[in-house]
Amino acid sequence: MNTTLWIILVIVALIAGVAIGFFVARQYMMKYLKDNPPINEQMLRVMMSQMGRKPSEKQIKQMMNSMNKLSGK
Repeated sequence: MNTTLWIILVIVALIAGVAIGFFVARQYMMKYLKDNPPINEQMLRVMMSQMGRKPSEKQIKQMMNSMNKLSGK
């Protein structure tokens, strides 16, 4: 009986650990994406205009494609 109780407790602890780990990792990623949003086309336009350049649509698309290739999307 004692061994069965230990096995059940270990299984419950593992399930609880996986569930808690999932929610902690999810919360961390949500906070990270809120603090550091992924770069989109509008952000590229603003960055290039701050550098004194007027980007064409072709340049924006090329930069987005190169970033997507680097990130593996």
